[in-house]
Amino acid sequence: MQSAESNYQGVWGNRIGFGQRPALLVIDFLKGYTTEGSPLYAPGVVDAVAQTPALIQAARDAGIPVIHTRILYLAENCADGGMWVKKSPVMRGMVEGNVLAEFCGGVEPASGELVIVKQYASAFFGTSLASQLHAQGIDTVIMAGCSTSGCIRATAVDAVQHGFRGIVVRECVGDRHPDPHNANLFDIDSKYGDVVSREEAIAEIAKVKSDCP
Repeated sequence: MQSAESNYQGVWGNRIGFGQRPALLVIDFLKGYTTEGSPLYAPGVVDAVAQTPALIQAARDAGIPVIHTRILYLAENCADGGMWVKKSPVMRGMVEGNVLAEFCGGVEPASGELVIVKQYASAFFGTSLASQLHAQGIDTVIMAGCSTSGCIRATAVDAVQHGFRGIVVRECVGDRHPDPHNANLFDIDSKYGDVVSREEAIAEIAKVKSDCP
């Protein structure tokens, strides 16, 4: 049987590259994913969190928008989570007052950075994210965060559907198991956006800074 790479070659996998005005989207780096004993604990996310501060600092140094998302349910019994909470009741822990719903240290929002509160996997679904990006003339969404097979994939799919170039930074996303992580990176890179190394992403961000007057 052909490998997936050979089967896809020449059919999927076209590169879209970086545009002129990127933003960095840091998706759901919450303590529930990095605290051992938590039902959501994902070793791959621990690794991704450790890799991401340099990416965030590069974006801040270049003056490009850094936007953070968090899952937070505000309604009684997490009713604002709808069918997703019924499918994935583990998400019920994402409520105000639960330390597991707080941002991880080292990748938390800085003063003045936009925080998008969401109730579903995609950072675009039911939020003002697309409108805010379009209003700023953003054409490229660079993604870090978790989980690769969940909120990263859903956001990458919605990014292209909203007309953005989606860039996923390989070292800066993580999951609870390498199999879904790698499969979803392959799929995103094939059909929805570009998966790039942290080194490449930082180099492209630096170009934005050098182009500024």
